[in-house]
Amino acid sequence: MPVEAPEAENIKVVVRCRPMNETEKSANFRNIVEVNQVEGSVTLSNPNGSEYDPPKTFTFDTVFGTDSTQLDVYNLAARPIIDNVLEGYNGTIFAYGQTGTGKTFTMEGNRDIAEQKGIIPNSFAHIFGHIAKAEGDKRFLVRATYLEIYNEEVRDLLGKDQSVCLEVKERPDIGVYVKNLTGVVVKNADDLDRIMTLGSKNRVVGATNMNLHSSRSHAIFSITVESCEEGFDRKEHIRAGKLHLVDLAGSERQSKTGSSGQRLIEATKINLSLSTLGNVISALVDGKSTHIPYRNSKLTRLLQDSLGGNAKTLMVVKEVQNLVKIYLKKEKKKLSPRYTEKKHFLRKKLRKCKNK
Repeated sequence: MPVEAPEAENIKVVVRCRPMNETEKSANFRNIVEVNQVEGSVTLSNPNGSEYDPPKTFTFDTVFGTDSTQLDVYNLAARPIIDNVLEGYNGTIFAYGQTGTGKTFTMEGNRDIAEQKGIIPNSFAHIFGHIAKAEGDKRFLVRATYLEIYNEEVRDLLGKDQSVCLEVKERPDIGVYVKNLTGVVVKNADDLDRIMTLGSKNRVVGATNMNLHSSRSHAIFSITVESCEEGFDRKEHIRAGKLHLVDLAGSERQSKTGSSGQRLIEATKINLSLSTLGNVISALVDGKSTHIPYRNSKLTRLLQDSLGGNAKTLMVVKEVQNLVKIYLKKEKKKLSPRYTEKKHFLRKKLRKCKNK
């Protein structure tokens, strides 16, 4: 049975700033980001601003500069989440940011080069390394599922037919679940890697002006770790934790991506669900909200058991100019109205696209 997580510090927000790429260097782009890892802050300056437009500073739980390594990010940000899952908590790790900002590199990296492995392959090794070191007669069962949310429809990436849309259900005993979603028992880290690689090939991708292979869906790879051992009462005690590894579709601005037609509909759906995710996290961080809007999108509905209550959540922000300003005190009261306004705008835009 899952254990109760402490109320404080259930949600961690970290920022990782990527270095400039070759295109940006050749265009003589200027670095306007200053990272203070001791204070956990990121400061943005406007090179064209006046004296009345001072630099803006944002504070987070942890910040990583452009020289940070994959192992730095994993050990400081992700490892505590995996440790909690192995103790019976639910956990979620996801990267948020615009298309092309390095989310996939942080989450997946290069599996063939040890020092370039991202959070996902490192978490696989962590889980089975823990199991291998377990003492006594403790037994483990590890299961995995993989789904995508495309245009607010849930699809099984491990199923035989990805065109089938699955239903999201809820039961008092197990909470929110996806009916008929394929679950696979895995015995080692290689099994997890193979399953994820197989499912990733079935994801919806498309070209935009910002990314030739832009993910057009959110994907959730879930790992359930159950452990069973005999207690002092001579009875078997089962503990279960669940880890959601989430690859969010990139947040987009239509003016930059050049989206139209189907791509525009996709982008609108993506931005709407990301807006809802921001509202949910803001409500959880605020702690005073009487209603958490989990049901406003499939993404937040499916992550409900790992965003609040018995949960630990890590959010890796990959685009400084696109931050969800959770910890900026003077913006906190403005956050919810801004997201609400944006959500209504996106819905109107989507209706116009459908009527064309």
